[in-house]
Amino acid sequence: MLARLADILLFQAGFNTAVVTAGTTLLGIAAGIVGIFVVLRRRALVADAVSHGTLPGVALAFLGAVALGMEGRSLPVLLTGAAVTGVLAVLTVQWIRDNTRLPEDAAIGTVLSVFFGVGVVLLSHIQTLPGGGQAGLETFLLGAAATMNRAEAVTIAVAAIVALAAVALLHKEFAVLAFDHDWAAARGWHTRLLDLALMALLVLVVIIGLKAVGLVLVIALVIVPPATARLWCGRIGPMTLLAGAFGGIAGWAGTAASALFADLPAGAVIVLVAAGMFGASLLVAPERGAFATLLRTARQRRALAARAMHEAG
Repeated sequence: MLARLADILLFQAGFNTAVVTAGTTLLGIAAGIVGIFVVLRRRALVADAVSHGTLPGVALAFLGAVALGMEGRSLPVLLTGAAVTGVLAVLTVQWIRDNTRLPEDAAIGTVLSVFFGVGVVLLSHIQTLPGGGQAGLETFLLGAAATMNRAEAVTIAVAAIVALAAVALLHKEFAVLAFDHDWAAARGWHTRLLDLALMALLVLVVIIGLKAVGLVLVIALVIVPPATARLWCGRIGPMTLLAGAFGGIAGWAGTAASALFADLPAGAVIVLVAAGMFGASLLVAPERGAFATLLRTARQRRALAARAMHEAG
């Protein structure tokens, strides 16, 4: 078993397994790096709205493709539909926030519920169609990395690379937007366009994560690795690299564990690996870990006690 696991981790367990593992690893890296700016920008809940907002797009894309005589299960077709309704969900949240008195969290909750409800109704309708039960669209709820074919894995990997290239190009702008939005606006930066670009990258990461992790769990891959990186450092450069590393390790190790044990769902294992790293970091991270905090508190108490004794003496 250990030899099999080593082969999977070293991409030597067969071509298809290697391609799927590479695809989910790149997905984790992209999700972590894009997610760090989403978290710092306080847009984590928007990611949840985007993920749930993709479900009706998947269903509508399948229905449209079948009506046109195309292959309804084609991943590019389904992801295109997911992208359309994911973007629509983001724009709807922004419109409600800007044109009503509702706070953003209420807007997100409303949009998330409505879009997801529509998606569930459409999926139920698809199940009643001839061949609808074999469409496999339910895998977009919880993911099915193990069933990905080579073309699907390559599609995910290419999209992840595009997302990483975009972040590399706009890293400075996203960093300023995340830490000091008002300063950027005062300097004449197009902060609204930058915000939309960040949301577009978030949509891209979410839709390519649907097949591997599923819309229910992809939000964790966007948030947990950046949250873990935030525990280790406070500078944006190292934090971005760490978020990508944690996300990549989660995708790499989670997919390997799922490939080794066929009964384990890859998406859930990927998220659990990310959660395990977060839990360990909560304890041992040198910047904000529990042990480091306890040590600092103990040092401060000793210093105060020594000062009090000195003053009393």
